[in-house]
Amino acid sequence: MNSKAIRKAFLDFFISKQHTIVDSAPMVVKDDPTLMFTNAGMNQFKDIFLGNQPAKSVRVADTQKCLRVSGKHNDLEEVGHDTYHHTMFEMLGNWSFGDYFKTDAIDWAWEFLHDKMGIAADRMYATVFEGSEDDKLELDEEAKNLWLKHLPAERVLHGNKKDNFWEMGESGPCGPCSEIHVDLRDDDERAKISGAELVNKDHPLVIEIWNLVFIQFNRKADGRLEELPAKHVDTGMGFERLCMVLQGKKSNYDTDVFQTIIGEISTLCGIKYGENDKSNIAMRVIADHLRAISFAIADGQLPSNNKAGYVIRRILRRAVRYGYTFLNFREAFIYKLVDQLKENMGDAFPELKAQQVLIEKVIKEEEESFLRTLSTGIKLLDDIIEKAKAENKTVIEGKDAFSLYDTFGFPLDLTELIARENNMTVDGAGFNDEMDAQKNRSRSAAQQETDDWVELMRIESTEFLGYDKLEAGVHIARYRKVTQKKKAYYQLVFDQTPFYGESGGQVGDQGYIEAKGLKTAVFDTQKENNLIVHLVEKLPEDPERAFKAVVNVGRRQQIANNHTATHLLHAALREVLGTHVEQKGSLVNADHLRFDFSHFQKVSDEELAKVELLVNEKIRQNATLTEKRSVPIDEAKGMGAMMLFGEKYGDQVRVIKFGDSVELCGGTHVEATGQIGMLKIVSESAVAAGIRRIEAITAARAEKYINDQLGLLQQIKEAIKGSSDVLGSVSGLIQQNNELSKQIEIFQREGLKIVKSNLKSKVLMEHGVNIIADKVELDNAALVKDLAFQLKGEVENLFLVVGAEIEGKPLLTVMIADNIVADKGLHAGKIIREAAKEMKGGGGGQPFYATAGGKDVAGLEAAIEKACSFLK
Repeated sequence: MNSKAIRKAFLDFFISKQHTIVDSAPMVVKDDPTLMFTNAGMNQFKDIFLGNQPAKSVRVADTQKCLRVSGKHNDLEEVGHDTYHHTMFEMLGNWSFGDYFKTDAIDWAWEFLHDKMGIAADRMYATVFEGSEDDKLELDEEAKNLWLKHLPAERVLHGNKKDNFWEMGESGPCGPCSEIHVDLRDDDERAKISGAELVNKDHPLVIEIWNLVFIQFNRKADGRLEELPAKHVDTGMGFERLCMVLQGKKSNYDTDVFQTIIGEISTLCGIKYGENDKSNIAMRVIADHLRAISFAIADGQLPSNNKAGYVIRRILRRAVRYGYTFLNFREAFIYKLVDQLKENMGDAFPELKAQQVLIEKVIKEEEESFLRTLSTGIKLLDDIIEKAKAENKTVIEGKDAFSLYDTFGFPLDLTELIARENNMTVDGAGFNDEMDAQKNRSRSAAQQETDDWVELMRIESTEFLGYDKLEAGVHIARYRKVTQKKKAYYQLVFDQTPFYGESGGQVGDQGYIEAKGLKTAVFDTQKENNLIVHLVEKLPEDPERAFKAVVNVGRRQQIANNHTATHLLHAALREVLGTHVEQKGSLVNADHLRFDFSHFQKVSDEELAKVELLVNEKIRQNATLTEKRSVPIDEAKGMGAMMLFGEKYGDQVRVIKFGDSVELCGGTHVEATGQIGMLKIVSESAVAAGIRRIEAITAARAEKYINDQLGLLQQIKEAIKGSSDVLGSVSGLIQQNNELSKQIEIFQREGLKIVKSNLKSKVLMEHGVNIIADKVELDNAALVKDLAFQLKGEVENLFLVVGAEIEGKPLLTVMIADNIVADKGLHAGKIIREAAKEMKGGGGGQPFYATAGGKDVAGLEAAIEKACSFLK
């Protein structure tokens, strides 16, 4: 079976077991502060497990795109070096939310793998949880007895807490699990040693293929376990590993999932796969990383220098580096593989087809940028090696290797490779120390302690009232204390709320809750998964009271103005630039709006003016809001609603319509566009290849901006004495200024000649050194520097110290001939640091040239004298 048939067989099997097939959630997580990426199939169902929302269907199955490159699930360094680790992978899964439990989960797993897929029984092993004294849990006898229906006792193994007890995090839903392992070794190897001895021992051919998790407990913050009111099943099977088993391969990379991509890489570089370990690893790394990068970009995550964007950039640069070092790629090449990836996976994940052009452009630009950086890094490493050799060192310091890694994305193994070519080594321990120090800094900056929820009333979800009301009576359903950077605050969840939680690019509401005349400020409102969380600095005196919740009305109105304006802006951009324009991100707050969109060249001033005109026309038309809530997703598509890639939409959606603009949106909006007043675009720029960004302001801020510009124009008019031709007068002044500047430069150069001639007449020869030490009448630091370098070129064996007063402050300059630096061991930078103390200043520089500034002009002569003393 090829991979497409295997994927279909899994989904069809669970359809036959009355499961609803759901779409994969985006790989990039946008509404869970504890995750950057979806790293397991259960992520999109967290709210159900946590009790924050009811399940729409009690039985579901899917294939979920996942990424594991950060946190405890970090497989990056193994990728490509072994046969089965990946960054991006597919996780096939089936779930029961309070419906079936261990019996059906285990029986169906056996039926699918053995009866349907034909995996031999004598190659399969099952593990069950052996129990834990710490948690007062016994052996999972129920799971064991169920497996004994299918497997002999010697193939049902006891597993420890690490392998056979699954936990969502330090607290939350958890439970025992049962893993299914397959032994892929040849028969003669299996005869020598039992697979039972190799299960969970990282053997590349005795691998876990499916994990059946039985969620039946809740882990409290203090470590205690309590039974959940409903028991759930959460399973996850590695799609790539299943393909390896069913296609009779001994490496995931030998399946059709990867081989077509590896074949393309081989063709591009001219190196045959399978002939050399290093080039084999490089091709596997690139084939794997291509998938992670492409799916992340398709889901709206562009490479950048922070958070999720940094992870994607790091993966991409790792792939480029492997191609550079082991496959001799010196030009961008990864983007050329996207088309083959689309052929492999585009049917199951249509976002690859829809976003192909964008994915290719972003990858190509990132590749070209990093190849330039890589070249710079190699030059810097050459300098480090040259310096070390000059000092008779054979080890590159760990801090230098880490600096290359941290600043240029230069991996340690590449530094080690180049070092070996120069008969040198790298201080790996020192590198690790620097890495640990950075991690500790990051960890302490982000450290957060979260207490258990204190539940005051049981609710399935918070009812959001904020579309219709800005104040309402509420009760606190639960609260918990959070401590971050030694500062404590509280998270409150209400039974209903008018507060909008940050999501969809729109910031959260602020306001207060009030009871008995006492107000508690809500300084932010966030969404965690599907939970609306209100942040307050202190807990109200009696949390069980009834409260009045009040949103800051003025702030909400400004946010609504800006949010609606993004919809109008989106429609106008598509009209002016073309229907290829798609939203790629946004930020909407009370002050301004930011809108990122796909477009492959700079938006011209004329186009921007037309876009702004169209938006303001729509504002003046005072188009009223047409809002439809709980619209079936297919009906919304039929209405022509814009759907954004990388967003996870439910079965029921909210449709927002202003004239021709129709979008799916959960944000807050104006009742009619006239409330926006006006929109003013203030900037347009590039974010990444194929992505542009517009920043704009509306309403009162737009009026203030225009009035400020008009005020500035009026000041300019007054400055040029009321000329009717303002532009012509300003242009004339600029031209006049340029001409005067050229004349001044000529005068300065003539003056410099006189100063230089005067200094050369004062040369003092001592012990073969020509000494010049004096104050000069120059009022420009650039002229002093020019003077120093001219003298160095004209006076042999020079030791120069000159002082000047520039804008009331002292400037000291030291210039030393290269041969004197070498012969006498002098260093201008060190000399000037000491000398500058005489004028209450500081400075530094190179061995042959240095400068310093100061506060005390009166100390300038003493500073010159101090500098000269080093020569003596």
